[in-house]
Amino acid sequence: MPAKPCILVVDDEVKNVKLLEALLSPSGFHIEKAYNGQEALDHVARRRPDVILLDVMMPVLDGFEVCTRLKNNPDTQLIPIVIMTALSQVEDRIKGKEAGADDFLTKPVDRRELMARIQSLLRLNQAITKKVAMLEQIQQRLSHFVPSSVARRVAANPNDTDFQQRQQDVSVLFVDITGYTRMSELLPQEHVNTLVETLFSCFIDCFHSHGGEIGSTAGDGLMVIFHDDDPAEHAVKAVLAALELLRVTEEMERQPASLTLFEPTGEPVSIHVGVHSGPALVGPTKIEGATATRWVYTAMGPVVNLASRIGAFAKGGTIMISEETARRVGNRVSLQDMGRQDFKNVAQSVGIFQVLPVDRKSPGDQGAASIL
Repeated sequence: MPAKPCILVVDDEVKNVKLLEALLSPSGFHIEKAYNGQEALDHVARRRPDVILLDVMMPVLDGFEVCTRLKNNPDTQLIPIVIMTALSQVEDRIKGKEAGADDFLTKPVDRRELMARIQSLLRLNQAITKKVAMLEQIQQRLSHFVPSSVARRVAANPNDTDFQQRQQDVSVLFVDITGYTRMSELLPQEHVNTLVETLFSCFIDCFHSHGGEIGSTAGDGLMVIFHDDDPAEHAVKAVLAALELLRVTEEMERQPASLTLFEPTGEPVSIHVGVHSGPALVGPTKIEGATATRWVYTAMGPVVNLASRIGAFAKGGTIMISEETARRVGNRVSLQDMGRQDFKNVAQSVGIFQVLPVDRKSPGDQGAASIL
């Protein structure tokens, strides 16, 4: 059985409160009572009513002040308020409108008019509640597609329309599934899609726990952007996230429920990761065509290109990072110097380091390095 609509009656005259209660209770309304303005605010804080019947002339706080405070509060501004007054001067209605009142009744109250006003406001309140719930549901769904940094920016300033890319110092991580092309040739596409979705669903938690934002996806690959006020800190976050990706992938392979996903090719599924740090243009990018417009959140520039090249250079089950990222990470992780490497469309050779898993000891005289 649905709950009875709650009507908060606010009046300092006990007889007036009893009269309204006698008029409304037989019609199935739950009546709550307050005898001054402060009591009314306290009642609303404890339980949100569906409609407020509010007297004007009261001690402590008058009806206009109560209405103003409720309408200025985002949590209570949608509660319908009917101001009741024994005065019929135009000035009172003007003050009531300025305070945000939704409707007016003149004392003595006519029962039929009272019921008509309340029913009308209840229908309006129900329509608003449904609309707000629908908008919240839409917002929740959109949050799955909008990077959290963009969502925070919009929430902080909804009227801000400046979504231009900005130069930021970031660490960019590329992760790909090793042997994805061969896997796609050997297995049904539905199986491959399920495998990718299973892995990436776990990866998202790794990225978010380390402050990473997914910039783009392409089949078996993800580009993730890490930023922090401290340039060394976002490099560390990116490398720690990469290590967690390897751990998660290995753990998933060992789960009995994952065997049908991970072993149909007869080879273990692995990933390879590349990370590079430096300045890049970061933010929403507008892709505009003749018939449609789309916004994507991404990073652009040489740092992104080199991170992608390093990711492609990495073999299955390894993490490769640039010399710049290694310098920022310092001795926070164990590194293996892989020497300088030449990459397509990169003018100079780049020093590359392999990040060693935490359970592997530094190889000492075999080329382990700490970049300080």
